[in-house]
Amino acid sequence: MTGSSPPDTLRRRVWYVALALLTMLAGLASRRPELELPGFLVTYAGDTLWALLVFWLLGLVFVGKTTNWVAAVALGFCFLIETSQLYQTPWLNSLRATLPGSLVLGHGFLWRDLLCYTVGVALGWLLETGWQR
Repeated sequence: MTGSSPPDTLRRRVWYVALALLTMLAGLASRRPELELPGFLVTYAGDTLWALLVFWLLGLVFVGKTTNWVAAVALGFCFLIETSQLYQTPWLNSLRATLPGSLVLGHGFLWRDLLCYTVGVALGWLLETGWQR
């Protein structure tokens, strides 16, 4: 049943921590120029994996929530962060200039990032609902 609470075996926190760490490492690796990844991956993988990471982290924190709930909140959060990039103010830009601020808040609004976030959250939703079958 899609959207129902995942089985206890699915949302064990240890799995979500592992998935989050693997996703985070893959996302950071996608930004490494020395890996010489194809341009498509360099352009889109980081934002897609960032949204997938948000999905895993919300699944980790909200173990009892449905997969649909986690996906909706993850997508809403990602879209909120992206649209916040339209707001430029000195204090917020100084926060974005730090490594953690840059990784979480980004720098400039891009429409394509909304598509990447949708794909990343959809990937998490598909992986989780596939596990339920």
